[in-house]
Amino acid sequence: MNILLTPARIGSVEIRNRIVMPPMTTRLSDAEGHATEDTIAYYVARALGGVGLITVEMASPERAGRHRRRELGIYDDRFLPGLTRLVGEIHKNGAKASIQLGHGGGHTRFDICGETPVAPSAIPHPVFETTFETIVPRAMSVLDIHNTARAFAAAGLRAQKAGFDCVEIHAAHGYLISQFLTPFENRRTDEYGGSLENRARMGLEVLRAVKAAVTIPVIFRISVDDFFPEGIGFGEGKQAALWAAEAGADALHIAAGHYRSLPSGARMIPPMEYPDMTFLPYAASIKREVKIPVIAVGRLNDPAQAADAINSGKADFIALGRTSVAEPEWVEKLRRGEPQRRCLACNTCVDEMRGGAQMRCVVNGRAGQEVRFAAGKTPQGERIAVIGAGPAGLTYASLVAEKNKVTVFERGRKAGGSFRYAGKAPKFQDVNANQTSFDRYVINMVAACTHKGVTFRYGADVRRSPELLAPFDRIVIATGARYRYGLGQLPMWLLDFGAGRWPGIAQLFSRPDVRDWFYHRARRATGADFKRLAKPAQKVMVIGDAVQAGKSRPAIASAWEAALLSN
Repeated sequence: MNILLTPARIGSVEIRNRIVMPPMTTRLSDAEGHATEDTIAYYVARALGGVGLITVEMASPERAGRHRRRELGIYDDRFLPGLTRLVGEIHKNGAKASIQLGHGGGHTRFDICGETPVAPSAIPHPVFETTFETIVPRAMSVLDIHNTARAFAAAGLRAQKAGFDCVEIHAAHGYLISQFLTPFENRRTDEYGGSLENRARMGLEVLRAVKAAVTIPVIFRISVDDFFPEGIGFGEGKQAALWAAEAGADALHIAAGHYRSLPSGARMIPPMEYPDMTFLPYAASIKREVKIPVIAVGRLNDPAQAADAINSGKADFIALGRTSVAEPEWVEKLRRGEPQRRCLACNTCVDEMRGGAQMRCVVNGRAGQEVRFAAGKTPQGERIAVIGAGPAGLTYASLVAEKNKVTVFERGRKAGGSFRYAGKAPKFQDVNANQTSFDRYVINMVAACTHKGVTFRYGADVRRSPELLAPFDRIVIATGARYRYGLGQLPMWLLDFGAGRWPGIAQLFSRPDVRDWFYHRARRATGADFKRLAKPAQKVMVIGDAVQAGKSRPAIASAWEAALLSN
């Protein structure tokens, strides 16, 4: 059996496999922070998909630590009914449940948490929460620090009462405990500042307080490298992690990065420009020196790489965050030997959330909308022709293939459509583009379709041979968009030639107004050109850029809606 599918323990808790879903803010709670039907459905989908341990998103132990609107609440007993129901539903579907206790510290604002933000020291913090603002938090007194440790302990006990199997303490990514660890943000001269031992004191006191309050295992998540000169480097980060193990942590979750990281805070959730297994060497180094389980995170969504990380002793568990958003069934598909939908590492899920949106994903149109799609169903028993093997066409075909006979007609010699060029542009969404990410996604989507019996007809131009469509009950037009103004294939030729990386050109095509022109105004939808090929008795659907030229997320989302909600 694949080692990823074998059970393992964190403290007293046995987990059915080695896959952990790490915490990611969803904004699916209500305005007060109560779990909603959307919250529950989102996490249940990942439990049904086979995840071993689901870590529910960051919840602050104090109101002053809330760093997002619609952040899940745990700082008061009034949140217990919703949390209890959430845990019950996760358990009902076979997974264990944890929750991350995290305090925003200086990385919040009065208009978000309703109180004056607090931090180790009163230095400016840049805070982006739908809008950007620089705030100067109040420096915590020693009494404040002790009260916050007690609040963490009370929140841990609340989590235990709700039925959570574990709790995770958030000491990473520039939040309160991380702020104490980071020299740039901790200018204190008392016992909580100066030396690493002093800067680590607050986090270790929180850990000990939570351990004393609960009987369930406590996981300690820590950034071991801040990636900026005045932050902690790996030497200090590793030592702090080792001290956490000595202080009683039942597992270590090894992350890296900070909101002040260079060249940007994106490094803490490494986008596609960064290599696979970005943080695994950190986890492996710490794993060699501790006797408790180590959870590795950071671009580990390739099953072979993840399994090797466990087999080679570099980690005990693999955390798949964005991967679990993109492919809730990652574990079950691994068990069944099916290709998984690949995460692009485009960080749309994170970046749009920071801009105020609820959880969404470029490649998984159901993410964050599980309730809406709950009653959805695909066509059944139909012969379906999909015209176009771009991301929208491949998505539609993969979703309907099990109960229908599907053929994909592609004029080119291979699948991919616009994704064959997306990685050659300077940026995709708001991250630096990397073609490998798109190639992997397309390869896996073709494999998933083939696994389900989809037939591919490459080099088939249905406009020249409309008779190819005659045998089908339903025609799905996923032909994308084309450039106006006589540009034809010129933009694609330029990208193939590498123009997207030329100095000057790259900067130009990274500008939002130029990208808007390139993706929207300079292109026209092609759906109408193909509708006339259908016979009166045939059902016709138009999806993706063939409806309206635009970006990838709405294009792929339309394929999900057409497959599951429009039948």
